[in-house]
Amino acid sequence: MFKTIEGKLIEREIGEAPIECKGEKATTIIVFAEEGDVEVLGVYALEGLGLEVDSATKELRKSEAILAL
Repeated sequence: MFKTIEGKLIEREIGEAPIECKGEKATTIIVFAEEGDVEVLGVYALEGLGLEVDSATKELRKSEAILAL
């Protein structure tokens, strides 16, 4: 079950898949969209790729630091 930005609760299937963005590659958890769903790159995927959103330009950039636990 997922909560959309509008606050609606929806059910979608999930899985794993390789992804690539800005020359970075990773395997991540994905949500299988249905017709009419908006495509998004979630925080989990961004962190896996070592990317973040620049708050000033609203563009993706390589993360300056990666949190290690």
